[in-house]
Amino acid sequence: MSATHPSRAHRPRIVVVATGGTIASEGSTPTQTVGYARPALGADALVGAVPSLATLADVRTEQLFQVLSGHLSSANWLVLARRVNALLALDDVDGVVVTHGTDALEETATWLTLTVRSVKPVVMTGAMRPASALSADGPMNLFNAVALAASRAATGMGVLVTLNDAIHAGRDVAKLRTASPDAFDSPEFGRLGRMQGGVAQFHRRPSRRHTADSEFDVDAIAALPRVDITVSHVGATRVPIDALVAAGARGIVNAGVGQGDVTPDVLEGLKEARRRGVHVVRASRVPGGTVVANGALPDDALGFVAADTLNPQKARVLLMLALTVTDDVREIQRIFHEY
Repeated sequence: MSATHPSRAHRPRIVVVATGGTIASEGSTPTQTVGYARPALGADALVGAVPSLATLADVRTEQLFQVLSGHLSSANWLVLARRVNALLALDDVDGVVVTHGTDALEETATWLTLTVRSVKPVVMTGAMRPASALSADGPMNLFNAVALAASRAATGMGVLVTLNDAIHAGRDVAKLRTASPDAFDSPEFGRLGRMQGGVAQFHRRPSRRHTADSEFDVDAIAALPRVDITVSHVGATRVPIDALVAAGARGIVNAGVGQGDVTPDVLEGLKEARRRGVHVVRASRVPGGTVVANGALPDDALGFVAADTLNPQKARVLLMLALTVTDDVREIQRIFHEY
């Protein structure tokens, strides 16, 4: 399905919330696309570089953070979710665009998918090339993000991500390439649609619970529980698992091989972690596919949770939030099946 720009009694009113990242960074030469300076351009500069945004919406800006996304903390996430929710609750805001670094964009997209409590559009975007680069992708990505947030077709679609003309669901999107403009895709379920000439063209809808249908309330969360990720490989041992348990982890997501399988020594470490009250989620280091409950391992008997189709970093986000509402492993598995 496709949609033109919304017909409203007023022009769409979009807030661009800037958090830093490559889109706000500059290199020393036009051809420098890696190793460039940390974010320096503010929200006003990002919007000012794309004058055609004025043809789409009434745009105002906020600078929330100015960091590389890989340096964000869970405290930053709480601030971001609360601010986005506060903006969406305003009558004079029709949608929000979040500019963000690409390294951890998929994690923040999952976080907002689970914590935004509105049907109004929320669109994330960023850039793979700094603003100073030849053929910088940030301006077009920002144009598309504002156009998408201003589109009625985006209402109720959950948190969306647009880069390189594609539209992705925040739950499904993943960074699959380190430095290419087409770095992002949705490997398991595919893209939601595409941006064509500033118009959103949707081909499917998200099927899992999200945003306004979420049971998670960031206003009730003072701090997120510690959840860490371990990665399986040939010869993997339980050493990092034991260290994380000793450090106070409340949850461990293990990125296993294949269907989430692990070595015998890692399994013993995970079993001991569970006996000590640490929740264990089995994910996979494979970029696509489902980790089936009671598949590679007898999860019910072990007290483990299967990550379903979430990759390890996204499973970590969901487990952190799940632990704010329940300590029951069956409820946590239910949450992984629904979100």
